[in-house]
Amino acid sequence: MPMISFFYGIIIRMFFSDHAPPHFHAQYGEYKAIISILDLKLIEGELPRRALGLILDWAELHQKELLDNWSLAANNEMPNSIKPLE
Repeated sequence: MPMISFFYGIIIRMFFSDHAPPHFHAQYGEYKAIISILDLKLIEGELPRRALGLILDWAELHQKELLDNWSLAANNEMPNSIKPLE
């Protein structure tokens, strides 16, 4: 599962050939979650409120890149790195 971004201790990843809907995986310490790319909502898991807010802010800024990466990963191609939240 390639890491596509890392910021403030948060790891963002995508699986190859993952199931729909388009989403990414976020990990912060022992917390793990799946976030929808299309509507930027938590699908599964849990994160501290502040970490979730940072992730959603980042995802909103990079939604097009995330969708492009979803297409790459769905075709078993390496997704591109995405600039971290600063």
